[in-house]
Amino acid sequence: MKCMLKMLLPVLMLATLLACSLPPDSPVTRTQLMGTGVYRAFQIDESPEEILNALNMEGEVVLKAMEGRYPVYVKIMATTDGLKVSSYGR
Repeated sequence: MKCMLKMLLPVLMLATLLACSLPPDSPVTRTQLMGTGVYRAFQIDESPEEILNALNMEGEVVLKAMEGRYPVYVKIMATTDGLKVSSYGR
């Protein structure tokens, strides 16, 4: 029983770490954020500084936005390849 617990603990710790979002290796800049075109495609209430702060602390941010007349969630993730933007209907 103890042997099984010793094997299970590292697996659980690894799963927990993989589920958490991590801050990016290098800080995201305003130029990178504006390069995504997210402010042209969506109506977002949060300022670029608020989004940059969240991205640099958490590595990702989910925003409530409008795409034309339709409410959406916009997810921005800071990856090693750059910023990835995706949207989902609310």
